[in-house]
Amino acid sequence: MQTGIRGKVHFSGIGGVAMVGGARLALELGWTVRGSDGPLYPPASELVHKLGIPVANSYNPENLDWNPDIVVIGNALSRGNPEVETVLSRRLRFASLPKWLRENLLRERRPVVVAGTHGKTTTTAMAAWILMRAGIQPGWLIGGQPFGFPFPAAAGAPGSPFVIEGDEYDSAFFDKRAKFLHYLPEVALVMSIEFDHGDIYRDLDEIDTAFERMLRQIPREGLLIICADTRAILLRNHAYCPVATYGFSPDADWRLEPAASDPDAGQTWRVIPKNGKPVTLRRLPPGRHNAQNALAALVAAERFGVSPRDAADLLAEFPGVRRRMEIFLRHQDRIFIDDFAHHPTAVRATLEAARGRWPSKTIHAVFEPRSNTTVTRRFAAELEDALALVDAVWLGPVYRAERLAPEERLDTRSLADRLRARNLPAQAFDEVPALAEALWNGTQPGEIVLIMSNGAFGGLYNILRERSQGSPVPPDPTGSQ
Repeated sequence: MQTGIRGKVHFSGIGGVAMVGGARLALELGWTVRGSDGPLYPPASELVHKLGIPVANSYNPENLDWNPDIVVIGNALSRGNPEVETVLSRRLRFASLPKWLRENLLRERRPVVVAGTHGKTTTTAMAAWILMRAGIQPGWLIGGQPFGFPFPAAAGAPGSPFVIEGDEYDSAFFDKRAKFLHYLPEVALVMSIEFDHGDIYRDLDEIDTAFERMLRQIPREGLLIICADTRAILLRNHAYCPVATYGFSPDADWRLEPAASDPDAGQTWRVIPKNGKPVTLRRLPPGRHNAQNALAALVAAERFGVSPRDAADLLAEFPGVRRRMEIFLRHQDRIFIDDFAHHPTAVRATLEAARGRWPSKTIHAVFEPRSNTTVTRRFAAELEDALALVDAVWLGPVYRAERLAPEERLDTRSLADRLRARNLPAQAFDEVPALAEALWNGTQPGEIVLIMSNGAFGGLYNILRERSQGSPVPPDPTGSQ
């Protein structure tokens, strides 16, 4: 919905999913938009092409000669970048994406901020899906690639809810506040709080403080929705608004319990509210964590007039999110799955979901230590315990290992040794092509290969596709493929 020409905005670092989403929102709001980045690859290149935005495929001072009214600088950029230096030298107006969103979009809408260490992208997509399908004209900004949406971002109508993924990571090199501190929540969902982002937070207390500050921004007439099954519940007293709890805990205001499995609908879940009639969740992505995500989205939708029964029916049609238990390849009855899990808790939840979906199949876990948390030794024991849930483990090289001192870096060979001591086949690799070759030859028809990474895994996915000489298959969010 356009509201007239706002001005000219340049997105430096437009290749990030959130930055592409921000560019889409700027177009909808009536801005003239350009951008720049390094060479773009799918899906970012596809989204930019679809939007029709002129994008320079390198960072150069000349990219800013069109004199934009403001430059939105992505949080992957820092001092030394040619465009950052040009912005500062020319004294151009600049902002982080979160600040730009607050001032140009969120003040005119009713923000629903989805926060927590795990589950943000899926829960944001679920909440936006319910509200969109219910005809409420919401806006959204999803930090991933949701299926069934024209874009991962839409401005929605002024005065309507705007569902936004609320990351605790910092906003930009010049704006070290957590992103969600910009988002003016009317409603906040908090799923879990664990230590993550070891490059910017010293300890869990610092992360707790960031969340406490976000909760203090919710107005008295707002709503905090918080998971009763995680330590996030400890922060409920930092809100000045009503609090709704959800989860498997018997004390939750919205309680989950397993219901009878349905061959056509997968695992089903019963939602028992303290006030109201029970409803059933069905055809969800597999795993207890996705049942929790769905319930959080359902509670948020009720705030805007969607009945729990209608929300449950709409969730049964939710098409899923790319890289969340996404089946990306089949070959000789082997199923290859891509998942974004990169924290030990998320790895455990993903593997438990896979085991629940395929209880009788051999499951191979392929893990890339890539996040700023898992490239270190901090969670080596927790990662070992999580990976021990499957039948075989394949460890990729530590991402950018040269940036870490050996005594700080995760020792994947030691991790593989410890897994083998638990009678679990495990191998660690220094190069991705060698891993791909061994994986291809070391798995059998009928087995599950679950690849977990929050990045490109050194091209592993493309190597496997090329070896198969096949093509990706559409995902089935129930896992029934």
